[in-house]
Amino acid sequence: MPAGAVTPPEGRSFADPVTGAAVRQLTDHRAHSHHLYFTNSGLWDGGRRLLIASDRGNAPNLYSVDLAGGELTQLTDFAPQASPSLQSAFVNPRRDEAYFKLGRQVVALDLLSLAQRVLAEVPAGYVGGNMSCTADGKTLCMAQQQDLSDRIRREPGYIGFAEYSAARPHCRIAAIGLDGQAERVLHEEDFWLGHVNTSPVLPDVLTFCHEGPWRAIGQRMWLLNVATAEVRKLGEQNPDEAIGHEYWFADGRRVGFHGNRGETHLFGRINWDGTDRREIEFPHASFHFHSLDETLIVGDGLKTVPYLLMWRLADGRYDGPRILLRHRASFHVQIVHVHPRMFRGLDGGLKVVYTSDHSGYGNAFIADVPDFDRLPPFEPR
Repeated sequence: MPAGAVTPPEGRSFADPVTGAAVRQLTDHRAHSHHLYFTNSGLWDGGRRLLIASDRGNAPNLYSVDLAGGELTQLTDFAPQASPSLQSAFVNPRRDEAYFKLGRQVVALDLLSLAQRVLAEVPAGYVGGNMSCTADGKTLCMAQQQDLSDRIRREPGYIGFAEYSAARPHCRIAAIGLDGQAERVLHEEDFWLGHVNTSPVLPDVLTFCHEGPWRAIGQRMWLLNVATAEVRKLGEQNPDEAIGHEYWFADGRRVGFHGNRGETHLFGRINWDGTDRREIEFPHASFHFHSLDETLIVGDGLKTVPYLLMWRLADGRYDGPRILLRHRASFHVQIVHVHPRMFRGLDGGLKVVYTSDHSGYGNAFIADVPDFDRLPPFEPR
C-alpha cells in the first residue's frame, strides 16, 4: 500500500487471562509488527498517535496508530529489497518529525506531509548505530561504528556480539543539525559505542555506553555534553558489577539501570551529574526494565518467565514481582523482544506498550496498569 494509506483498526481489546489486566492489541497481521526500542517513546501528535514498524507486504515500513480509534496510517513506502532500520526510529520531541536510517543515509520524515529529506550519510567504513534527538528538537545524535563485517559475522540473536566488542572497533558519536547545521563529531574512541540516549529535559546532555557483554565491560555508562563535547563516566562502576540497559527517568535528570552483583540482582539510579547513585537489591530478573521513576518498575521477564512483571519501592526495598500479564514472547530476535515502555496516557492512566509474538507474528500491544496491590504475586517454581 502507498504511503498515506489508512486501514481500519485490526486489533482487539481483552482481559489478560492470568491477571484480568486490560490489554489492547494494536496490530494483527501475518507479518511482524513492533513498537520502537524501549528508550524511544514513539508517541507523537501530543500523545494521540504512536509510531510503530511493520513488515507487511514483505517490506519494512513505518506506520502510525491512532490511539483513540485504532486506525493505521502507512507513513513510508519502501520496496521489499529496501532495508531501513526502523526499530531505532526516533520522534522529535518538539515537532512532528521522525528519524531513521536507510542504508548509510540518515532520513527525516515529516509525520504530517510524509515528505522525506536526507540529513546526512554515515561515512564509508562505518555503520550507523542508534539515534536520539535532543530535548530542544534541534540536534540528532547518533553512534557510528566501524564496519568489521569482512572479519566478524554478525546476525540477529547476538551472533558476533561478543566478538565485535572484543575487536575494539573505532566508533564515534556525531551530532547532526536538523536545520542545516554541519555535522559534528562529538566523541570518538576505539571501543564499541552505543545506546546514545538524550535527556528528555536537558538539551545538551546525553548518555552512551561501552557496549558488549556486561561482565567484560569495565565502565558501562558515560555522559556526553553536546555543546562542549565533554565526556565523563556516569558514576564509577564497581568491579564486581554487571550493569546496563540504562534509560532516562521522566524527569530527564536521573538515569535508571539494572544488573547484578554476583548472584544478587540490583536496580539502580543516578543523577545526570553523577551524584546520588543508589542501588537496591532486586527480587528476580528480567531482560529489560522501564519506569517513569524509581517507585514503580515494569520488566519483561525471561524466556522461562513469559510475563510482564512489576515491582514497587516501599520503605527502601522493592516489593514484588507481581504479574501484570502473560506475554508469551519468544525473544528470538530484537524486533520481537518485549521491550516494555511505561507511559502516562492522555486519560492520566499508567500504561505499558510492548511487543509479543505469541501468535507466531510480532504485534504491538498496550496494557493498562492497575493498582499494584490488585496484581497477583509471581511465585517462582
